Amino acid sequence: MKKSIVLFAIGFTTLTASAQKMKEADVPPAVKAAFTKAYPNSKAGGWEKENGNFEAEFDLNKVEMSVLIDPNGTITETESEIKVSELSKTITDYCAKNYPGKKIAEASKIVDAKGVITFEAEINKNDVLFSADGAFIKESKD
Repeated sequence: MKKSIVLFAIGFTTLTASAQKMKEADVPPAVKAAFTKAYPNSKAGGWEKENGNFEAEFDLNKVEMSVLIDPNGTITETESEIKVSELSKTITDYCAKNYPGKKIAEASKIVDAKGVITFEAEINKNDVLFSADGAFIKESKD
């Protein structure tokens, strides 16, 4: 029993180390100001600290979104949930071949600060990233 608890604690710590939920009061003013300026009609539903940056989750026109903002208030990335059917055939074919019997649970379109677009397919609690043309980039734990 003790071994299970220790393993659970280690696993939980590992999963939460890269993204930590936080209170809005702990988000720097420059980050909150950048969010409000970019999305004046939206309210952050939650904040996380991710690799030194701050991520706000929110809804925009009934679409689940998130935005990553650095401590200086610069938006570095936006992520919009899309329908799985909006992923290209190249991406869905790759997923079918490399994750047989697994279903894409969610899909997202990611745009970085330079306008580079990538797509994300969540499969079996893993995030699988693809370039705009559908080429596999990497897989990471959700």
